[in-house]
Amino acid sequence: MNRNRVIPQQPLSKRIRFWLVAVFILIVYVWSFTGIPFEGIKQTAGTVSRAIVRGFMHPDWGFVYLAEGEDLLRGLLDTLAISILGTFISAVLCIPFAFWAANNRSKHQSVTAAGKIMLSLIRTVPEIVMAILFIKAVGPGAFAGVLALGLHSIGMLGKLYSEAIENLEPGPAEALTASGATRLQVLWFGVIPQVLPEFFSFTLYRFEINVRSAAILGIIGAGGIGTPLIFALEARSWPRVAIILYGIIVMVTIIDWISGYVRRKLV
Repeated sequence: MNRNRVIPQQPLSKRIRFWLVAVFILIVYVWSFTGIPFEGIKQTAGTVSRAIVRGFMHPDWGFVYLAEGEDLLRGLLDTLAISILGTFISAVLCIPFAFWAANNRSKHQSVTAAGKIMLSLIRTVPEIVMAILFIKAVGPGAFAGVLALGLHSIGMLGKLYSEAIENLEPGPAEALTASGATRLQVLWFGVIPQVLPEFFSFTLYRFEINVRSAAILGIIGAGGIGTPLIFALEARSWPRVAIILYGIIVMVTIIDWISGYVRRKLV
């Protein structure tokens, strides 16, 4: 075994490119830190931090269920309902957008490009901005949250659906076309059975995201558990904030586990 083997050096152009990228990244980091104003820590930071820690160590268990009004369980159920309805709306409405944006569904690239641009425009607008717009249009409440999640999710689900359509195996569709099947028959028997498991998988994944988003949308008045959360934060009721956050964590964890199990069975 030759212990004096010479390790070949990389070409000079690659080394220069590496150091240019490293310097550029360093400049970006330095610019990011210098662009953040830091005015020091407030004098009350220690007191507030201790109050928050005490609140999280002694959560308000009485808020879990209140017979006379809003409580944790009702808020979590509202959040779950908003997520389910918003995901269902987007999963149905994004299907035509997905076929519109799929490269292998049209011979004209301009048509496909228009579909991709439309999906990009839809998912560019943050869901919290959509929720504010719908609150102004239909009033505060869960309905505005459902509309915001449903519309915003069309952009992402449509993109994922279109990629699944583009990656499907062309053999079954070509065989049906060769046997004289119509375009609708090719779509129903040759395309849908292939992409349906991936559609379900993407929908479940988006549902997990919508559960988290629905909890945030309630903070601006779009229903769900976010409404009592923002009230508790404004009142600095840290025990109630703690029990609400614990409830969200438990709900999201259970949904993630169930959704992951179902996705593994589908794909």
